[in-house]
Amino acid sequence: MRYRYLAINAGGERVSGTLDAATPEELESRLARMGLDLVREQTGRLAALAAWFEGTRTRRRAVSRRELLDFWFQLKELLRVGVPLQEALRDLHDAHAEKDGQDMRRVIGALQEGIAAGQTLSQAMWAEPEGVFRPLFIHLAQAGETSGDLARVMEDMIAALKYEDELLRKTQKLLIYPAFVSVIVIAASLFLFLYLAPQLKMFLQQMGETLPFYTRALFAVADALGRYGPHLLAGIVLGVLAVRAWLIHSTAARLYRDGLLLRLPIIGPVLQKIALSRFAGAFALLYAAGIPVLAALAATRDIVGNRAIRQALAQAEEAIREGRPLSAAFADSGFFPVFVVRMLRVGENTGALDVALENLRHFYQRDVDLVVERAERLIEPLLTLLLGALLGWIMLAFIGPIYDAISHVAF
Repeated sequence: MRYRYLAINAGGERVSGTLDAATPEELESRLARMGLDLVREQTGRLAALAAWFEGTRTRRRAVSRRELLDFWFQLKELLRVGVPLQEALRDLHDAHAEKDGQDMRRVIGALQEGIAAGQTLSQAMWAEPEGVFRPLFIHLAQAGETSGDLARVMEDMIAALKYEDELLRKTQKLLIYPAFVSVIVIAASLFLFLYLAPQLKMFLQQMGETLPFYTRALFAVADALGRYGPHLLAGIVLGVLAVRAWLIHSTAARLYRDGLLLRLPIIGPVLQKIALSRFAGAFALLYAAGIPVLAALAATRDIVGNRAIRQALAQAEEAIREGRPLSAAFADSGFFPVFVVRMLRVGENTGALDVALENLRHFYQRDVDLVVERAERLIEPLLTLLLGALLGWIMLAFIGPIYDAISHVAF
């Protein structure tokens, strides 16, 4: 039965959430193992609605990558010096009571509870809501349990999280500058069109000069923005809301959007290489840890960050399940570059697929750095040229007629 509970933690703070339990007594016992004292519980439709909301809120506020990175690093160090897993989790749970990390503390408490109930670490991780632990890390934890060396596998988890941080930083670096310049261009254009242009139009009309075409065109745009600007803004807002609603409720719409992103000039190839770099790195880690190919492909689908590539991986997985070789399945999808297919084929033929995957990961790591650097060098002059052309048109449209008017004034 699903319960909605209100409890008090060790610091005296109110904590609410939802848990599955057979009876209120079992709920109280589970909360006690998490370091919480039950105040009241609730069942029924209202609790079910609260459970749904709690689930969406948990996915929306998933534990940050930085918190996970700190957790795995600390847990690895404790295991390495011989601290038992249950005791290491208890120490980390108590440590989070002393700082602002209640979401991570709840996750650690749930892992403690699962292991105390006889589960393995990977099983306890599977029980967490979607978005907390990715299948990649759960499979790696399972491989560490099988090999008896969880600490070594956690080093791979930490390396994967650090690499994701680096990829995220590069993606942000590529997108933030164009977005910032675009905002500046739009703000400057609106100021010139909506405030400056009407005043200069009145001045030039009083001078009685014949306006050139480019000046009349600029004034026409300014008049249109002044007259239809509110309607245009409302249309843009409604359009954005409609597209957002479409993306939320339509899987096909999200798939189309992600495929469109990959086809964008300049940025599209970079996003594709970043996604393939994440795939190659994760697949190499899982295969080297002894995870079967199909399970590794299923885990990597969740980390590529693009639904079009995710669909191609699902198609490749289905082809492999039907008996096709790995390289042939990737080639049949028609989505992956020839280089990826060739490296996979070499790995299959030589029996060193893990080495081929590792080489593929190193290649894309280096290639992403080069592509991001080239894209930055190309985007900056393009945006500068666009801004210069816009400002040049505005200044020519304003200054040219003013100069002509002044030159005809008799002193």
